[in-house]
Amino acid sequence: MEDYTEFIDVAQKAADISRKTLNLHRENYLYGHFDFETKEDASPVTEIDRKVEQQIREVIQEMCPTHGILGEEYGTDSKDQEFVWVIDPIDGTKQFIAGIPVYGTLIALCHHGVPVLGVIDIPAVKERWLGIKGQQTTLNGRKVSTRARKKLSEALMSSSNTEPVLPEHRLGYEKMIETTKWRVYGSACYAYACLASGKLDVSIDSGGMREVDYCALVPIIEGAGGVITDWAGDPLTIHSGTTVVAAGDADLHAQTLAILSQYL
Repeated sequence: MEDYTEFIDVAQKAADISRKTLNLHRENYLYGHFDFETKEDASPVTEIDRKVEQQIREVIQEMCPTHGILGEEYGTDSKDQEFVWVIDPIDGTKQFIAGIPVYGTLIALCHHGVPVLGVIDIPAVKERWLGIKGQQTTLNGRKVSTRARKKLSEALMSSSNTEPVLPEHRLGYEKMIETTKWRVYGSACYAYACLASGKLDVSIDSGGMREVDYCALVPIIEGAGGVITDWAGDPLTIHSGTTVVAAGDADLHAQTLAILSQYL
């Protein structure tokens, strides 16, 4: 198995810069508001999204000049390289604009398209998850693991947003709401991070997801003992679609797929 630990410093340095910028902005606008724009896909974007992504790109270009980069705001640079970094400077931009501190920065490294390193950094609460292929996931340097909830009827489920759920997935989505015990909405990447720490049991999203949203999640969820795929049960790569299902336990993941597959 290949060793990807040599890239930890790159990811950590990039996440440090992102956290500093986002927390300074939060402090400056704690008692006020700021403007944002609406992109062609109807999602919001701020000048801070662009600033953070540019800062992360500069770190990567300096420390890994031969690697490709794919970012939420500035697109692709050498996506066909053996190693490609995948960046979402602010996952949860709506929450960021609203001042709700569950937004985070996602940084992933993909090897031949497969996520092998991931960082979820939640700057406002100073929590950082790090996942590396073949190693146990950590939160602020301490090992964490998912919990083995075995029944969906007892599970706490999260979903980032009900609005972008694709019409063809709506029945499966609603069935999951009916089947699980409780639901949490609107936590963006923070929900997947909490799943890795054993706070949540299953997370599903449809429609609004893309590689910048889920590549970083893969090593973190898997390294904590969980399972994460698309709704068809296929592994998530840099080339996957718009659905994600993660569970803290393999049996729970299988039960979830059994429900969702009826409506694909």
